[in-house]
Order: sequence, then C-alpha cells, then structure tokens
Amino acid sequence: MLQVISNQPQIADRRVIYSTPAQFKVAGINDGNCSLASFNRRDFYKISLVLSGGSRLIYADKEIEITKPALVFTSPTVAYSWEALDDDKSGYFCVFTDKFLELNSHIESLKESRLFKAGGSPVYFLDDVQVKHLVSLFLLISKEAENEYVYKFELIRNYVNLILHEAIKMQPAVACVNSPNAACRITKTFFNLLESQFPVDLPAVPMKYKKAGDYADALSVHVNHLNAAVQEVTGKSTTTHLNERIITEAKSLLVHTDWNVSEIAFSLGFEYPTYFNNFFKKNTGTFPRAMRQSL
Repeated sequence: MLQVISNQPQIADRRVIYSTPAQFKVAGINDGNCSLASFNRRDFYKISLVLSGGSRLIYADKEIEITKPALVFTSPTVAYSWEALDDDKSGYFCVFTDKFLELNSHIESLKESRLFKAGGSPVYFLDDVQVKHLVSLFLLISKEAENEYVYKFELIRNYVNLILHEAIKMQPAVACVNSPNAACRITKTFFNLLESQFPVDLPAVPMKYKKAGDYADALSVHVNHLNAAVQEVTGKSTTTHLNERIITEAKSLLVHTDWNVSEIAFSLGFEYPTYFNNFFKKNTGTFPRAMRQSL
C-alpha cells in the first residue's frame, strides 16, 4: 500500500532540497482517511488512478460516470465534487503544488493544460496495458517517497511528468452523463466553489473569486447561464448569494478575530476599506466598526 511521505525536510551537504514533502504526497485511495472527496484544497493539483469502484465526477460543467479504470485530473482552480457509487474502490493518487512540478517547455503550464483547466478533459479511461504501466509508475513514486535518497523528489517529479505525458497521448473520456436537471448540477457546483473560499484564513490573502463572472469562468459556463441556473433553483441571483455569504463571513471576522477593518476588507476582496464599509452598511444597516463595538 502506498504511504504518505514523511514531513521531515531532506538535507544533504548543507544544501536544502527545494522540493519538500509539503509540496507533494502520494497514497492509496483507501489509505487511512484518503477517499474520493469534494473540492476543498485550493493549493493542490491531484492525479488519481482509479482501478475499481464506480464513481461520478462533477467537474465544472461536466458530469462523468467512472465505471472502469481511469486516470483523473483535478485542479485547485476548478470546482468539483466526486461521489462514490459503491464502497469497493481501489487505486492510487498523488497531490502536488504548482511549485513542486516544474514542467518543461513541451507541456503547457498546469493552469492552461487541457488536463487541469475548467474547459479541459479531466478523465481518461484506460486499457489493460495502460493500467499496468501507470500502476508501475505510482509504485515507483511510492518507493522513492519512502527512501532516503537526497534527490528523490527529482525522480518523483520525472515520474509525474511521465504520467502527464501518457495522458496527453490518450483520448479523453467524452461520455458525460446528462443530468436530469442541469441547473441543479451547476448550482450545486457553484455553492461548492463558494463555500471552498471560507473561512478566510489570512488577512493578507484575498478571496480568489469575487464576483459572478469569476465563478462562471471557474465553472466554464457563461455568466448569464450561471445566473439563470442559480435563479431557477434558489430564487435568488448569484450576486445575492455572494453578498450574503460575504456578509456572514465579515460578521464572523469582526467577532472572532482582532483584524482591523482594512484587513478584513482586503481578505474579502475589497480593494479599499471605504468600498467594504459602504457594502456592509448597505447590507446590514450599520458600519463594520459600529457592529464590532456593539458586540
């Protein structure tokens, strides 16, 4: 069974190896709590080798049933949810940051690669030969992860690049499921992406998705299509949901942190504190500082 890499940094001859365990991990799908999951890690790309167990991937505006061995690519920039259809699942996965994987000039950047971008192709079904080859690569990655070789991350990076090249040579899966209600699917994925931004972690790191158009781009749909779907399902506009969620988070930060109003404004995507003050007053009837003092 594949093991998660140790959290200890690797040092040799007083030179710190720039790839660190914090940037890469590998495991079996059934190791510990590792399982098919929803979009919740905004900093990791993920490659999954699914060997058995039915599942359904909802990725941007696509919905794909995975009922046979497949290679699946998911990105921190695209909202997705992955639902297991049965408990008998097996396979491997690895997660890594964009800093870990330094792609050469023959492959697009991760964000623009068809393997990871919203309008790309995240699923590749495999034949027996491809399964055997990809399993061997994951086993080699696991082996290197466990040893003490000082340049092991260089080897791991090469193996991951081989996996990417194998996928680029393949034909992507195109058998998308026709959801009985496309509006419900889009709305669900929108809310998954919205909630993935909260709680806000640091005052110096602003929200990535600030307006309806940002969410539409991440979901690979036109903003009018997203607005129509959300309005149909919930009775409220996309912007209304965004504003309500931002106000909820703002109140929480005012109560539970010592961040000043400028820091809270920046973390919630407002360029200037005055914009945040006016937004807060419009939606609550009072200013942020006054609400903090009252609480």
